[in-house]
Amino acid sequence: MGGLNFAGFPHIERLSDYMGASDDYAASKAVLFGIGQDFTTSYRPGTRFGPGRIREASYGIEEFSYHSLASLADRTFFDLGDVAVIFGDARASLDRGEQVARKIVQDGKLPFMMGGEHLVTVPCVRAVHAKYGDDLLLLQFDAHADLREDYLGNPLSHAAAMKRCLDFLPAKNLYQFGIRSGTAEEYQMGQEQCHLFPHEVLRPLQQVLPTLGSRPVYITIDIDVMDPAFAPGTGTPEPGGIHSREMIDAILAMNGLNVVGFDVVEVAPGLDHSDRTVVLGAKLIREAILAFG
Repeated sequence: MGGLNFAGFPHIERLSDYMGASDDYAASKAVLFGIGQDFTTSYRPGTRFGPGRIREASYGIEEFSYHSLASLADRTFFDLGDVAVIFGDARASLDRGEQVARKIVQDGKLPFMMGGEHLVTVPCVRAVHAKYGDDLLLLQFDAHADLREDYLGNPLSHAAAMKRCLDFLPAKNLYQFGIRSGTAEEYQMGQEQCHLFPHEVLRPLQQVLPTLGSRPVYITIDIDVMDPAFAPGTGTPEPGGIHSREMIDAILAMNGLNVVGFDVVEVAPGLDHSDRTVVLGAKLIREAILAFG
C-alpha cells in the first residue's frame, strides 16, 4: 500500500490501516489520516511516529466499545494514510496537510487527523473553516494554552498552535478545557477573549454543551490533557491532568454535537515503553468514530 498520490490525493503515503477501516472511500463518512510532523516540538521530540503506532495499537483493542455500546463493524470509515511531510520545512508540510484536509472536506467527509505536534491541527482547522466560516467552533482539550504569538521567535510552533488558528477564527469561538500551563499573557487572553476552563474537562464541558446548538465544531485533543500517569508518551508532560476515563466520557458527552473535524495529537510513542499512550490514542479515535463518524 506504499506510494504517493493515492485515490486522487497528493502527498500521501500508505503503510497500514487503523483496525476496521473500510476500503471504500466513497461510502465512508469519516476519513482518517496522519500528519507526522514534530519539527517545532519544544521539549522532547518523537510525535512524528504517533500516527503509525496508534494504528498498530488499534489492533490490540476491540472493535466493540463498552463505553458507547457500539462497534466499528457498524461504521464505514476510511484510513487514507499519512501526509508525506518535508522534514525541516514546517510551512510546506502544513500546506500539504491543508491540501489533504481540504479535499476530504470538499468530498463531504469528516477529517479525522492523527498527529504529530499540535501545530498540525492548524491546517485542518483552516480547511474546515474554509467551508463553514466564522460559524465554526474550536474545542481544545489540552494541558497547554498554545496561545503564544511565537516561541523563541518562531510563530509556526506547537506552542502557538491555537494562536495560529485565531489568525482566521474569532477568539470567542475557542473553548479550552483542561488547561494548566502557559504564560500569564496566555491566561489573560484565554480569560478575556476565549472560553478558558483551567484544570477541569467534563464538568465545564457539560455546562457548555447546551449553548453550542447545531453550530459546526472541530475537536482537537492533545494527549497531554491527560495526567502523565495515564499518558506518559508525550513531548511536554504536565502533572495534574485528568484521567483517561474522563476524556472518554467527554467524547461520549459530545455525541450530539455537529462535529465536522477531529484530531488526536502529541502522541510520542518512543517516550512510553509501556505503550499505554498509543493504546489510549487508539481508544480515543475508536470512541470518536463511534460518536461522530
